[in-house]
Amino acid sequence: MSIKLDNRPLYLQVIDQIRLDIENGVYKEKEKLPSEFLLAKQLGVSRATLREALRILEEENVIIRRHGVGTFVNAKPLFNSGIEQISSITDMIIQAGMSPGTIFLSRTVKEPTDNDIKGFGCQETEEITKIERVRTANAEPVVYCIDKILSKNLPANYSHEESLFDLLEKKAGRKITYAVTYIEPIGYHDTISPILNCDPETALLLLKQMHYDENDEPILFSQNYFRADKFSFHVVRKRVL
Repeated sequence: MSIKLDNRPLYLQVIDQIRLDIENGVYKEKEKLPSEFLLAKQLGVSRATLREALRILEEENVIIRRHGVGTFVNAKPLFNSGIEQISSITDMIIQAGMSPGTIFLSRTVKEPTDNDIKGFGCQETEEITKIERVRTANAEPVVYCIDKILSKNLPANYSHEESLFDLLEKKAGRKITYAVTYIEPIGYHDTISPILNCDPETALLLLKQMHYDENDEPILFSQNYFRADKFSFHVVRKRVL
């Protein structure tokens, strides 16, 4: 299994070899890798080179290192979506061949905060409805959702099981056409991580999104906490000439 020398830095060759071994089933999902001493010896590199490769693989969520326990292969994400595409969480779960579900947590109606007034462009007298839910895939919690919407846009017969995208379009006549999104990788969250059944080492991906309709009016603000071991997002970037 010793790597062959080429013109690239050794740590890059180590990364490629470990990835290849994982793809070929030499190391399976959630399986513990050999010790650093043994793995460095097998690859024919120094432990310093191996550690740099493992550091990068950990940043890319290929592996996970548990202090005092060892290094393990991360499970492959169940959901992979292009961030340039707007899809409801319900649709993402269905497209992955799984059954979507909802655990309702709370629904509150309050006066808008300063951030709400700025984001929605609403008046101080308008009410904001805040909904907190956990979305499940085959009954497993995978996303913690916090949604804010102007109460006037929320139909009275709203069901917490419904996709807000579908609800707004079919019952309120407000079709979401685009969103401004910010992505923040975060570590263990004292409140949310236990609800999503995360291990202490499992990271979360927070997507903050303001959704707009075809008239460029802000309709829905969402904060969605995705399990990083279940979801992977990518973006297609084009060069501007």
